[in-house]
Amino acid sequence: MTTPSALERPGGVPLRHRLAARLVLLPAVVLALLPPHRLRSVLTLLRRGAAPASAARTAAARDALCAVSLRCAGPRGCLPRSLGAALLCRLGGTWPTWCAGVRRLPPFAAHAWLEAEGRPIGEAVPVGYFIPLLTVPPLPAPRRR
Repeated sequence: MTTPSALERPGGVPLRHRLAARLVLLPAVVLALLPPHRLRSVLTLLRRGAAPASAARTAAARDALCAVSLRCAGPRGCLPRSLGAALLCRLGGTWPTWCAGVRRLPPFAAHAWLEAEGRPIGEAVPVGYFIPLLTVPPLPAPRRR
């Protein structure tokens, strides 16, 4: 049994999450225009100092982006949706694993998604359905001496 997303629950996405999602939407769309090597460089820089995001936090960020943008909620909005949700997590001091890749089974299709706690977030597919070609995971926690 799966839990309903914030969009399906009564009350939906809280106002403060929708406002924050609107704040990161334009930067996400601009980032989506970058070539892959530049995008990876920017995201690698942005993840610095962030703790790994939980699955719940990542799902809430994804839901917030879908609530404020029809483009992000649509089937072709995966890149700005994943970038915006990663940026939204970063505003809260965390970073999920951002992934871009392809679908394992035909028909061939490119896709961008987020992972947290070792699984894709908000995707109705099993683990391993997508083949990641480009990932930006959170940095490991520094070791204490």
